[in-house]
Order: sequence, then structure tokens, then C-alpha cells
Amino acid sequence: MRPGPASKARALRAEQIILFRVGGQLFAISSASVQEVRSVDSLTGTTQEIPQSAVRKVRHTIRRGDTTHYVVNGTIHFGVQAAAASLIFFLRHTPTALLVDGIEKMTTMTYLQALPQAFCHEEREWYRGLTALDQTVVPVVRPEGFLSVEELTLLDRTLQAELRKEQEEPESAQDSE
Repeated sequence: MRPGPASKARALRAEQIILFRVGGQLFAISSASVQEVRSVDSLTGTTQEIPQSAVRKVRHTIRRGDTTHYVVNGTIHFGVQAAAASLIFFLRHTPTALLVDGIEKMTTMTYLQALPQAFCHEEREWYRGLTALDQTVVPVVRPEGFLSVEELTLLDRTLQAELRKEQEEPESAQDSE
């Protein structure tokens, strides 16, 4: 009897994830995608409002070093029930900070399922896929999916216009004296 073809055992690739809640809904994100987690209370006085934001889910920025982070309101982004955010995730490789209700736990994900076709609009950009943890299906977010290139461009233009306006105001005040 000839031996059958060698079976290819599928190697499990474990990934550390953070389970977090926004508007009571559970989501996951790779822990490697999160640079820092802070309490929103610790940011008092460090945020700058964007009064005329063209992107409804972003109303504030936070300057950290050479980077301006756009603060995304998670409840508006995901279209879930509004809740008071208690934490902010500063994301790596993107100028995005995300307001979340809280962290459920850190755990390991060993399987990422492709998104079903039911995810058919911008949600396809929001998520990497789905994972099952403790018999619960959890969407795994893409850090780059919170703000599209178009939204980032609009926000950058809005911020630059606000800076120009602020610089012109002191000059106008001096001219009138």
C-alpha cells in the first residue's frame, strides 16, 4: 500500500488582540496596531477642536510630537448607540486616535475569517475579518480603516485653513490698533 500524500497541517498563527467596546458593541484590534492607550480624562486641555470639520466623526485633534492625530468618535464611525468614551487608542502607522468605551480584555486570536458578502459598503474597509472567541463572533478592525485617504485629505485641508485663520487674526488685531 502506498502512503498517501503528506497532509498539510495548517499552522495556526497566533496574534495578540485587544477586545474593546464601542456603544456596547464588541470589536477586536491587533495589539501591535495600538501604540498607546490613555484615559480621556488625562487628555483634558491637550485636544484642539475642529469647528468646521468636514468629517462628522472627527471633531478634535491631538498633537503628539510631530504628529497630529485625528480623534475618531467610535460610536459615530460604527453607527452604534452613543456612549461616553473613557479611553482613547493612539494607533500606529496612521494619524488616528479612536475613542472607545473601554477594554474588555486582551487575548489571542488564532483564526481570522474573511468578511462575508453581507459587509458590502465602507465596512469592507473598516474590518480585516471576523474571529470567533468564546462562541462570540467579533469583527477585527483595520487601523487604517477609520479614516479614508479622502477623509484625511479633507481633515488636513480643514486644519491648515484653521491655522491660517488663527495666524491672520492676530495680524488683523494689530492692524486695527
